[in-house]
Amino acid sequence: MTVEADCPFCEIVRRETPDTREVYRDEHVVAFFPVEPATLGHTLVVPRDHIPDVWSLDEEAATRLAHITLRLSHAVKSATEPEGLNIIQSNGVVATQTVPHLHVHLVPRWSGDGMGPIWPSKTSYPEAQKDDVWQRLRSECRKVGGK
Repeated sequence: MTVEADCPFCEIVRRETPDTREVYRDEHVVAFFPVEPATLGHTLVVPRDHIPDVWSLDEEAATRLAHITLRLSHAVKSATEPEGLNIIQSNGVVATQTVPHLHVHLVPRWSGDGMGPIWPSKTSYPEAQKDDVWQRLRSECRKVGGK
């Protein structure tokens, strides 16, 4: 297992943070409540290995993380009976990643929960820009096996 000395999530993985509200642990991941939950039941799913972001994640670890995220989303649903659920995974400061250790947020949602929408109400990108990005992305996706 790889850990970073000054990573707060690695401290939790090493069980060095006694006040952590841990809900799940296995040989690959740890799940716990964040200190400031967005809603009650908000749970973080964190690989035990220090992986900074999604671009550093290999397919085997991604499969394990996806599998347990699905299982824990059912546990959150059973425990909190939400009206909906956000599954959020951010990469980089501009995308609101505040801890540089890969993690998945399971955020149960209710009408009027105070979290607010996570998408802009409207965008106004010119068609030429959308077409340009579409062409570049489609080209890159074909390199990874898409059609």
